[in-house]
Amino acid sequence: MDYYSLSDSAIEAEIGARIRALRLRRNVTQQALAEAAGLSETAIKGLESGRGRLSTLIAVLRELSALDHLDQFIPEITVSPLQLARRQGKERKRASGRRSSRKHDSEDAW
Repeated sequence: MDYYSLSDSAIEAEIGARIRALRLRRNVTQQALAEAAGLSETAIKGLESGRGRLSTLIAVLRELSALDHLDQFIPEITVSPLQLARRQGKERKRASGRRSSRKHDSEDAW
């Protein structure tokens, strides 16, 4: 599936549909899942329709024994040994952003 061609709401709906399919494959009702996860049935319905919260998604995945799918969703970022050697073991804490190519702020004067 080409997610880049979909709108955000379409991706949310697809995630909700997949959660619903997983729940049905496990033969669990929305009410039973809500009770087991400590959520309301409305929260489960919202998640399955693409309007859920991240905390709801985590609770549902936990109850459906599907938390291991998170590694496929967003894989753990690893650092290559060469990058690690260059940084002398220091972990990156911030993004640098794009650097400005302007030499002087006065050049931008009107």
